[in-house]
Amino acid sequence: MLDIVFKGLLIGIIASAPMGPVGVLCVQRTLNKGRWYGFVTGCGAALSDIIYAGITGLGMGMVVELVSNDTNRFYLQIVGSLMLLAFGVFTYRTDPTKNLRKPGQNKGTLTHNGITAFLVTLSNPLIVFLFMALYAQFSFGLQIDKPIELVAGFISIIGGALLWWWGLTWLVDVIRLKFDNNGIRIINRIIGTLVIIGSIIVLLTTLFSLHLYNIF
Repeated sequence: MLDIVFKGLLIGIIASAPMGPVGVLCVQRTLNKGRWYGFVTGCGAALSDIIYAGITGLGMGMVVELVSNDTNRFYLQIVGSLMLLAFGVFTYRTDPTKNLRKPGQNKGTLTHNGITAFLVTLSNPLIVFLFMALYAQFSFGLQIDKPIELVAGFISIIGGALLWWWGLTWLVDVIRLKFDNNGIRIINRIIGTLVIIGSIIVLLTTLFSLHLYNIF
């Protein structure tokens, strides 16, 4: 159970971290409207993410036996590592400030800000492929016939996402006076670099049949 929770938290954080449209929107709203508006924006995105995480998890749950096989798990982790590597490179090379919008005068309600973030994230079904890569990478199998583990897995994913949005809005709020478009680019490149490094490390350890705990 602890293994599922830990992996779920990591998946939630990694899936939320890249500075896509909602990430930039979250930063903008934190700067222009206040931290709660930014955090509610992240909550809307997290709600949409958990829907796609559920779709991906239940779909992969039908072939969870593949993950339990050492050979199949080996190839799935290789594929997952390569997909995450490509995702990291794409994140690093993307300029998240390219389509920035100037803030309006009307803040809107917290509910409105959350709903708009939810709809923006929901309009990007390609995130399913990211969840597939993360599930394969972490051998994160969710089985319908194990409802307690299933619920714990989904709760940990949304918990990881909320943890990320809470931390991001806190950071932006603290350094508000020094935060600009360049700050958004720097965060995005740091995230991309970490994903690239992490995927390469796991790829190499998988290829050489090594476990991280053996290295240390």
